[in-house]
Amino acid sequence: MSVMKKIEAIYNNRGDRARELHDAGEKIIGYFCCFVPEEIITALGMIPYRIQGSQTEAIDEADALLEPMACPFARSCFNKALKGEYKFLDGFVAPHSCDTIERMYHIWRANTPSPFNHFVNVPHMMGPSSDAFYKNELLYFVSCLEEFAGKKLEIEKLKDAVNLYNHRRAKLRELYELRKENPPRLSGTEITKLLVAGMGIPATEHIELIQEFMDEVRKRPIPEPDGLPRIFIWGNEIDDIAFIQLVEDCGAHVVIDDLCTGTRFFWEDAPKTDDPFDGLVQKYLGTHCPRSLSTQVGEREEDLENRFGYIRQFTADWSAEGAIFYIVRYCDTCELEGPDLKEYLAKQNLPVLMIEDDYSTSTIGQLRTRIQAFLEMMI
Repeated sequence: MSVMKKIEAIYNNRGDRARELHDAGEKIIGYFCCFVPEEIITALGMIPYRIQGSQTEAIDEADALLEPMACPFARSCFNKALKGEYKFLDGFVAPHSCDTIERMYHIWRANTPSPFNHFVNVPHMMGPSSDAFYKNELLYFVSCLEEFAGKKLEIEKLKDAVNLYNHRRAKLRELYELRKENPPRLSGTEITKLLVAGMGIPATEHIELIQEFMDEVRKRPIPEPDGLPRIFIWGNEIDDIAFIQLVEDCGAHVVIDDLCTGTRFFWEDAPKTDDPFDGLVQKYLGTHCPRSLSTQVGEREEDLENRFGYIRQFTADWSAEGAIFYIVRYCDTCELEGPDLKEYLAKQNLPVLMIEDDYSTSTIGQLRTRIQAFLEMMI
């Protein structure tokens, strides 16, 4: 079986490997978002599983318990839980990544409790006191997880887990380097499949998959120049290939992203520190996310540069010629951040298409027209 077939099999049958491991006696801990350290779960001998929704299944049960104005990604995940699709989870962990996830944690726990349930309170305003607060939250998370696991966390095992996940991050960054080619030998659709597939399997297996895929990509012939626009994608959760594939089918190369399910979760390493918890705090609170705030620096232009300078670097290094914002409807954090980022990118002479979507494949036809018009404007 080719490596791409392997990736597609895992992507198309999400949860199968986790169920298999659960049935074999392993403990599977489901979690949301980029602010729950997988290293801690792994160091205690359990397997982290990033909870995902479904853009193809109707939300037909969750709306009885969650307001329909809430984030459709979160509602879709909860809908799957209500239908028993997450019964294989031995634990459920949610961070205060946004108000919807915070509210949903309590509703989820009340209606579909796992043997272990935990909420990680993540500060929104960044600063020295935030570091201390989040570290205490992680230490409390460890103590609760230790009680559930029936064993103590060994610091050496935590350091080993940090090294393991830093290795995976380095491999993913190495893979992204290949997207700098013009045109790239790998597509954004393939990358999305690989990233989503990795969210439901142990890190060691994902690393092997990344390496196999990278080796296969490097053997591909260098394609002829095609003149298609190079696109940067910004937004929140894209755990389905439908949107990325649509952009590429319309005649573009998706070459770089700033997404919860993309660069946000792996771009920065956890630095090696004497106390590994200090490194975890630096890594996870350093995650670029619209939900995190920092004290304003200088006047508006300086503040925008401070907030979005890393995106300017992304678009320059990957030679992006346009940006598409994919914002899941009712995501207040992205909807508030989007206009400022659009203004910033306009000053970099980067055209922007802002899309608000329902986290559903049913809207693909309408989106196709808008994306085609945007790409035609760029040519």
